[in-house]
Amino acid sequence: MTGAPTLAGDRARATVTVAVPPEKAFRLFTEEINLWWRRGPRFRNLRGDQGIICMEPRVGGRVFESMGAGPNETVFEVGTVTVWRPSERLIFEWRASNFALCERTEVEVTFVPTRTGTQVTVEHRGWSAIRADHPVRHGQDVAAFIRMMGMWWGDQITSMRLHALHAESHAPSH
Repeated sequence: MTGAPTLAGDRARATVTVAVPPEKAFRLFTEEINLWWRRGPRFRNLRGDQGIICMEPRVGGRVFESMGAGPNETVFEVGTVTVWRPSERLIFEWRASNFALCERTEVEVTFVPTRTGTQVTVEHRGWSAIRADHPVRHGQDVAAFIRMMGMWWGDQITSMRLHALHAESHAPSH
């Protein structure tokens, strides 16, 4: 089931299959993140259509949103890449805009080859370290919040799957 979230304790998980090999799926997820990452206040911290989301391609690289340029640039750092294994695995710390400096969670993305392309799984974990009454939870109990996060990631990676389909249908044939 495309984009279907599953619950695993205090971890949200969503999986899709994209019709490209793992190398390309990894590049789409990381290099083209701004093209498929959904827009709007539910998905981005910076408002407006002019902002971009980027991932620096290395361990220690930033995951960030940026809008504007020069002295008018606004940057919100979402996290830091902790594992960078092209075609296989990516892990980055994740911070919501309302997290304190010491609060963070972790996102792991795996890329597993299948007969028809690549199974991409996102697991967002570490929510048990975030207090139960934290505003990021929107007043929901753990199960409801984790379900909501699974659906949020399901929406995101479904968007990536659709971007991959579009990119493949417009790729020059050899």
